[in-house]
Amino acid sequence: MRWAIVVLLLSVVAAAQQAEEVRESSTDGSRHAAITVPAGTQIPLKLAQGISTKSAKVGDAVYAQTVFPITSNDRIVIPAGTYVQGRISDIKRPGRVKGRAEFLMHFTTMIFHSGYTVMLPGAVENLPGSEKQTVRDGEGTIQQDGTKGKDAGTVAKTAGEGAVVGAIVDRGVKGAGIGGAAGAVVGLASVLLTRGPDVHLPPGTSVQIVLERPLSLDGSKIR
Repeated sequence: MRWAIVVLLLSVVAAAQQAEEVRESSTDGSRHAAITVPAGTQIPLKLAQGISTKSAKVGDAVYAQTVFPITSNDRIVIPAGTYVQGRISDIKRPGRVKGRAEFLMHFTTMIFHSGYTVMLPGAVENLPGSEKQTVRDGEGTIQQDGTKGKDAGTVAKTAGEGAVVGAIVDRGVKGAGIGGAAGAVVGLASVLLTRGPDVHLPPGTSVQIVLERPLSLDGSKIR
């Protein structure tokens, strides 16, 4: 009877150990399984360095980091702080008469803290919190806002100053008119000879990218 109880206890212990091994094997297998992050996934970043259309050149590297984890099936697949690298692929300075400053950058590489590196099909989708720049097309071109209101204000201001000076010199309406016209010409010339504002994104600027294609990851290398 005693031996039967011992055998029964050993059988129970063996069964429990086997179940635990199966569970650990299943968990380990899920961690090592291939992971696919679907196209359209939004990934928030922050720039590690500033970018300006005044000094940047096509081909310049762009560095950033993720600021919020991306999850899949109750697991973090892209941790916050993952490094992201890209390149400036097009750039345009602002014009003196027309044409706004703009540039295009693509993020192409993602580097995990383990050193695991993957190609990243990411395009800029939005600049959260930006007040002076907008993303104007599906490719992710970042464009500086226009200055029409400011230009009109410059012309009006110089015209008003010219009118005051003309009235004082000529002591009459005619003098004010001549002075106002001269001031308007000076203001217009100032506008035409001055470039519009460049795009300037300081370090820490929030940039939201979107995956243009599915991103395949090796679950065993994500840290």
